[in-house]
Amino acid sequence: MKILVVGNGAREHAIVHSLAAEPAVDTANELHAAPGNPGIGGHATLHPVDATDGAAVAALATSLGVDLVVVGPEAPLVAGVADAVRDAGVPVFGPSAEAARLEGSKAFAKEVMATANVPTAMAHVCTTLDEVTAALDAFGPPFVVKDDGLAAGKGVVVTDDRDAAVEHARASLAARGDAGTVVIEEYLDGPEVSLFCVCDGVTVVPMVPAQDFKRVGDDDAGPNTGGMGAYTPLDWAPSGLVGEVVDRIAQPTVDEMARRGTPFTGVLYVGLALTSRGTRVVEFNVRFGDPEIQAVLARLRTPLSGVLLAAAQGRLSEIEPLSWTDDAVVNVVVASQGYPESPRRGDPISGIDAAAALDGVHVLHAGTAVSDGALVSAGGRVLSVVGRGDDLAAARAASYAGVARVDLPGSHHRTDIALTAERGEVEVP
Repeated sequence: MKILVVGNGAREHAIVHSLAAEPAVDTANELHAAPGNPGIGGHATLHPVDATDGAAVAALATSLGVDLVVVGPEAPLVAGVADAVRDAGVPVFGPSAEAARLEGSKAFAKEVMATANVPTAMAHVCTTLDEVTAALDAFGPPFVVKDDGLAAGKGVVVTDDRDAAVEHARASLAARGDAGTVVIEEYLDGPEVSLFCVCDGVTVVPMVPAQDFKRVGDDDAGPNTGGMGAYTPLDWAPSGLVGEVVDRIAQPTVDEMARRGTPFTGVLYVGLALTSRGTRVVEFNVRFGDPEIQAVLARLRTPLSGVLLAAAQGRLSEIEPLSWTDDAVVNVVVASQGYPESPRRGDPISGIDAAAALDGVHVLHAGTAVSDGALVSAGGRVLSVVGRGDDLAAARAASYAGVARVDLPGSHHRTDIALTAERGEVEVP
């Protein structure tokens, strides 16, 4: 199959890595990426096309004669890149711009959830600072403030400091001018879970759950980030969780989107909190989440290309249930100096080959570039070091052994990814 993957981060590298590793039926997958990154370039032909330019992506897909386009990041989806590719007659995995509002607007997602009777946090949608302060006082601490639009995973603040909550709301409103909107939510207790559901507008196929780590520092200290690591499986999660999420959350949401005339095709990322009052939706995203998908795809036995093409063509009801390994997988993110506030770029990176040579380890590029023939950092989250093992202890050991072999001046990473789960200390209220 000839496949074009749109995007340039670790999520897209994980997708390409899985597609490249599929056993060849007649010939191996022919892979292309736009624009990709140096790591993706090891598996795919790179094309210097703006990922958010729908016309350019559609023209590239047509000229290459690809069988499938996979749109990775949220920004191109919200910008309508999948629409442009579909209009060109090419199968595409990813929702329309209208359906992508489930991530592009948290207020819209809340409206859909309310109509579909999906359990989620109580919330107030605010367009003025007076409304914000009233909502904060109504809920009380901990305060949860969410920028209504896309914010690269850093639009949410959870804090006991009312002044900090007000300031985040003020900045979010100001950044979008007259269109500024923030969502103030009740705080949800309990551990969080990420579940990716592959959808074709009608059918929902769940993947295995994972857990990510949003705060920059150990023990969940410091500001939120795009994600500092993740792991799977979640042995502590209730045995019926995936079925519950499909039945009560994902399928009703997909059904509601279809009822509205905007069928949802692609990934519905369901961010959950397992609270003392039951399972609640924290947020929806409309693409594979980074850093969780790096861990999830490392366990997938079913060829990914067939699953994505079936979703794009409305044939998910025809595929066999997904098959998974019993391995545990841990993904640790290596971030650049200054991340998340002011990440430094241009630092040399070495040791990736030494890390990847370790048993059960592979390294995915997130924010990298080539400068004067050398690999350098080009973003906040630079690498994902993925370790596999028979259990979480072995997977953690593999991942951190790989991290130890990577050299990036000034870099930092969390040392406690999956540690409480390894110790059996994660509790569901």
